[in-house]
Formats: sequence, C-alpha cells, structure tokens
Amino acid sequence: MQITVWNENGHEWFEENIRELYPEGMHGCIANFLRKAGHEVITATLDMPEIGLPDEVLDNTDVLVWWSHGLIDDVPDEKVEKIYNRVVRDGMGLIVLHSGHASKIFRSWRVPVPIS
Repeated sequence: MQITVWNENGHEWFEENIRELYPEGMHGCIANFLRKAGHEVITATLDMPEIGLPDEVLDNTDVLVWWSHGLIDDVPDEKVEKIYNRVVRDGMGLIVLHSGHASKIFRSWRVPVPIS
C-alpha cells in the first residue's frame, strides 16, 4: 500500500519546541510509524511545489493521511478539488487527523442528497 502523509508543517516552522519534539516534522513521525508497519510511505508538505501533491503523487497514492491545523486556508481550492475527486471518483483513501475537521478537504465534502 502506498501512503502519502501530508502536513501543512506550520507548527514546525513557527514553534521551536515543536521542531525539537519532531525534528523530521509531525509528518515524518507519522510516516516512520507507518514504514515500521511495512507500508511504502512518502511525505508532502504545504511549502513544497503544488503543496507536495502533484498529479504524479496523487496517481500513486492509495491512502492520503492529512494533518492540518493553523494554515488550513493556505491550501489552494483547485488542489482540494483534485483530492476530493481522487477520493470520490477514484477510490483513494483519506484519513484526516488533528484539526482536519476544519481543513478545506474535510469541509468540501459534499454528500449527495437522496431524491425521493
């Protein structure tokens, strides 16, 4: 299983104590745990080109693990739409962690209303 762990990486940028606790970032900590469990894992962060999630990465991701908190509105809407479509149309798994309930990807969820 190919897993991509995404993190906005903001805490690591702005808070020295977080950098000390997570020298590889929170995404690195999560990725290392998943690797020890035998999964193929890559990481991506908000500061990377295309927020680390270009089409090639999404094409090769079975499950996207999403960690976000304070920079949720910095994720481009067009990237949120691509991720949404990958999950809904193509069956990519999505695990939303921490304050992900406020993330654009989580807030974008559109549940079809049944027609009676």
